[in-house]
Amino acid sequence: MPDAVYVLLSIGIGVALGVVLGLAYRASLKSKREAVEKEFKAAMEEAQKAAAIVKKEAAVEAKDTVFQAKAEAEKELKEKRHELNHLEKRLRQKEEAIEKKSDQMERKEQEFSRKEKEFSSKERSLSERDAEAKQLVKEQTLTLERLSGVSSEEAKAELQRRVEEESRFESIKLAKRIEDEAKEAAYKKATEVLSLAIQRYASDYASDATVTAVSIPNDEMKGRIIGREGRNIRALEAATGVDLIVDDTPELVTLSGFDPVRREVARLSLERLITDGRIHPARIEEIVEKVRRDVDATIIEEGEKAVFDVGLSGIHPELVKLVGRLKYRTSYGQNVLQHSREVAYLAGMMAGELGVDVKLAKRAGLLHDIGKAVDHEVEGSHQDIGAKLAKKHGENDKVMNAILVHHGEGEPATVEAALVAAADALSAARPGVRSENIENYIKRLEKLEQLAMSYKGVEKCYAIQAGREVRIIVKPEEVSDEMAWNISKELSKKIEAEMTYPGQIRVTVIRESRYVEYAK
Repeated sequence: MPDAVYVLLSIGIGVALGVVLGLAYRASLKSKREAVEKEFKAAMEEAQKAAAIVKKEAAVEAKDTVFQAKAEAEKELKEKRHELNHLEKRLRQKEEAIEKKSDQMERKEQEFSRKEKEFSSKERSLSERDAEAKQLVKEQTLTLERLSGVSSEEAKAELQRRVEEESRFESIKLAKRIEDEAKEAAYKKATEVLSLAIQRYASDYASDATVTAVSIPNDEMKGRIIGREGRNIRALEAATGVDLIVDDTPELVTLSGFDPVRREVARLSLERLITDGRIHPARIEEIVEKVRRDVDATIIEEGEKAVFDVGLSGIHPELVKLVGRLKYRTSYGQNVLQHSREVAYLAGMMAGELGVDVKLAKRAGLLHDIGKAVDHEVEGSHQDIGAKLAKKHGENDKVMNAILVHHGEGEPATVEAALVAAADALSAARPGVRSENIENYIKRLEKLEQLAMSYKGVEKCYAIQAGREVRIIVKPEEVSDEMAWNISKELSKKIEAEMTYPGQIRVTVIRESRYVEYAK
């Protein structure tokens, strides 16, 4: 019981205490609210006062700003008005200048119209005068034609002919000048190359010719060579293919035949028979066969030696054999093998100086006359025969071209071909290297002089230096310097086309004027 009372009493006290505390808290809240409201009212009043002050200051500042803006606007307006006045002034000045120019243009237009009228009148006057002049020229032309007896068409033809002659003369002068300049440059280089090649190569001054006559110890040997009823000479001719001429010439027997190798076989066989003393048909056949084998071996040996000396390789054996056959072939007394070797050396030296293919130049030089080894057996020139042989045995087109054109019959396809032609002419043109019989020599000189005298204006001509030069003296009053140059050029071409000769022929045309007066 007391515990329950105690509990109830505690609860009552707690409730009472809560009520008291609640009332105290409410009283405190009310007092705080009143204080806050007083502070809020005071703050509102201060804010209103501050707002009124700010409003007044803003109004004052706005008035100042408006005043300043008006002042600046008035100032800018004044400046714009001043500038506008200046522009108006300049515009008025330009208008005045335009008006002045317009007045000037009007005056000039009036002046131009006046001059145009004057020009038109003058033009009409000139047209009338031109018509009068044409009529006068026509009347004068008719008068001239009547007095001279030549029509205007004939006069035009004569004038055209003279103009054509003058044009041809001028073209010849121009061609001569261009050719002289080119020749001068080429001559210097060619002289240098040729002189170096000649200085570096040394050869015999003249080559030996093939011997076609055999000496015998006495005239009694002629009977032994002929034999009883001519059987020995017939056997020798049948075995060698060469004709033996036994005549009244003392201690000499002549061999005649187109094949140089057969002629050499016959010569060696006859010399051996004479030395041996046993001359009869069986012995003749035996000696001839042995000599033929020896000559064939010599031919191959000479060909190989020539190829080796020149420094070549890869040449077909048949071509090597043909090269060796040239040992027994002569041209105007010059040994063809020696000549071919010399051409190869000279062409190789010149090729070295010019920086072209030395081996090709030497190869073409050695083979350039290969056609002469068989030209007595095959129809055609030795150039054509040689080119065909080279093609048949595997030589290239450059070598074939050099062989074909080394006498100037065609255009060289390579520099080496031109060098071979030059070396061939150089080898053949050395004094004493070639010879010909007196009859052909005289005929050649006569032909040279005959061709030279065929030109108009030639006074005299002389073939000199064994026919290697022809000098022509022309009449200066009929032939000019350009015409003299043209004569030398045309004559050289005519000689090349109509004559056959060793080496080259120099054509010199001389034009000389002399004026003589005497002081008395």
